[in-house]
Amino acid sequence: MLRFLLLFACCLTATTAAELPAWKQALQPPDDRWRQTEQHFRFNNSAEPQTLDPQIMTGVPEGNLAEALFEGLTALHPETLAPKPGIAHSWTISPDGLRYTFNLRDGLTWSDGTPLRAQDVIASWRHALTPATGCKYANLLYPIAGARAFHRDPAAGEEAWARVGLTAPDPLTLEVRLETPCAYFLSLTAFHTLFPVPLHVIREHGDRWTRPEHIVCNGPFQLQEWKPRQHIVLQANPRYWDADFVKLDRVTVFPYDELDTAYKLFKQGEIDWMNAVPLDRLDALKRDPDYYVAPYLGIYYIRVNVTEPPLDDIRVRRALAWSVNRQVVTKDILRAGEIPLAWFCPRDTAGYRPALQMPYDRDAARAQLAEAGFAGGADFPRLEVLYNKSERHQAIMENLAQQWERALGITVSPTNTEWKVYLDRLSSLDYQLARSGWIGDFVDPDTFFNIWRTGDGNNRTGWGDPTYDALVRRAAAERDPAQRLELFQQMDRMLIEQVPGIPIYSYVNQGMLSERVFGFFHNLRDLHPLQYVYLED
Repeated sequence: MLRFLLLFACCLTATTAAELPAWKQALQPPDDRWRQTEQHFRFNNSAEPQTLDPQIMTGVPEGNLAEALFEGLTALHPETLAPKPGIAHSWTISPDGLRYTFNLRDGLTWSDGTPLRAQDVIASWRHALTPATGCKYANLLYPIAGARAFHRDPAAGEEAWARVGLTAPDPLTLEVRLETPCAYFLSLTAFHTLFPVPLHVIREHGDRWTRPEHIVCNGPFQLQEWKPRQHIVLQANPRYWDADFVKLDRVTVFPYDELDTAYKLFKQGEIDWMNAVPLDRLDALKRDPDYYVAPYLGIYYIRVNVTEPPLDDIRVRRALAWSVNRQVVTKDILRAGEIPLAWFCPRDTAGYRPALQMPYDRDAARAQLAEAGFAGGADFPRLEVLYNKSERHQAIMENLAQQWERALGITVSPTNTEWKVYLDRLSSLDYQLARSGWIGDFVDPDTFFNIWRTGDGNNRTGWGDPTYDALVRRAAAERDPAQRLELFQQMDRMLIEQVPGIPIYSYVNQGMLSERVFGFFHNLRDLHPLQYVYLED
C-alpha cells in the first residue's frame, strides 16, 4: 500500500501548526475527513496477554498493549523509531555522554488524576530493579551508575540505592548518571520496562493492580474491559498530556491464535489489522492489496535447556544445530522472504556482520551424536520441542522434527501450549527444546547479545559463561564502533560454538491492514503507536 510510504502534509491553522513540532505536524491528517468515521480501531494481537504490567511483561503481544497504556520519558517516531519527547518534553546530554537531564511536562497525571513527577519515575525504576518484582528486563537499567550493584544485592538497602545515579532536584527534573556512555539510552527510556508504573496503586492492590477495576495508566489509552480469550477494550485517556492529538476513541484487541478465524473477521470488515497471516493462504494473500510484508528486527530460534540431559552435552546440541536445513523452513514453509540465519544477530543491525556461522553439515552432526554415545540415534531419549499455539510454529516444529529424525535417527515431539503456559514453562526451565523469538528492543546488536548473559531474565536456557559476560560488559563500555562490533562477533562465535540456542531465520513483518487505516507506518520493530493511528472510510 503506497500510502505507508507517505508522510501526510499538514493543513492546519497557523495557530495549531505553531503548537506542534514539524515532525508531529507531518503526522496529522491532511484534512478533517477522519471526523466523519467512527474512530474504533480493531486488531488481532495473536495471543492472550500474560500480563499488562510493563515491568513484568516479556512478549510482543504484551508490549503492543503497554505502548498504548503507558508512556516513558521518551517515545519513538512511528516511522523512523527515532526517540521523541514523551512525558519529558526535552533533555540535555553532557559532552561525555554520562549525564542526562530530562525535563518533565508540567501537569502530568495518572489516569486517576494523581500527579506524576520525576520522583515517581525514579521510584518506578527502583521497583523494576528490586528482584522481588520479577522484572526480567531489569538489566536494561544497568547503564545507570550503581543499578547493576543494587539489582544484584538489594539487601544492601538504602546504602546501595544512594549510589545509583538517579536524582530529582525538583518535581519536573530527572537527572541520570550513567556508568559508561550508552548510545541507545534514549531508546531505552521509550521501552516498556522503563515506563513509570503507578506505585500508589500497586501498594494497594499488589499483583492485582492491572485488573480493569484497578489499573491506572499514563498513556494515550486506558483499559475499559478485559474478557479473557475474547477481547480487550481500550478507550482514549482524557488525562493523557497529548489527548487532543489522539484521534481514536476506542480500540478493541482480539487474542486469536487461530489465524483463519482472524482472517475471516478481517475479510468481513470486523478487524482492521492482523499482524500475522494464515500460512495456507499465503500464496493467495500475496495478491491481496491489504497484504503487506516488510523487514523486521527479529530472529526465530530454538532455545535449548542445557541443564537437561542429554542436552547438557555440547556434542548433542551441536548435532541438533548442524543438522538443520534452514532453507527448507524459509523457502518451503514460510515463503514470505524470511532470511535463513546461522548466527545470533540479524545482519546489518547497526552495521553488524557475523564473522562465523553455524554449519549445516549432517555428516559432522551424526559424528557429534556418535561421539556423545548415540551412534545412529541408538538409545537416544525422546525429546520434546515446546511451542506456543500457532499454525506457523506448528508447521516449523513438525518440519524440524522430521529433519532431526531423518538426519540423526532421533525422535523429537512437538508440543503446543497456550501463550501464558508457554512463558511460564520457559521461565521455570520446564522444557527441553522450545520455539523462541527475539525482537530487538532497539536497533543495536547489544539487544541480541545481552540476553545470553548468565542469569539474565530473558536467557532461560541455564547456559552462562563468565567470559561471555565480560564481553557484554566490555561492549557496553566501548566507544570505538569498530572495536565494539568485533566484541559482538566474539560473543556470536561463543554462542555458535556452545549452542544454547539454534538460530533458524530472520523475521519479516507481514500481515493484513485495511485500507481505511492511516497513521500506520512499517518499521523494523513492527511498532505502531496508536496515538498516531486514525480511520477514514
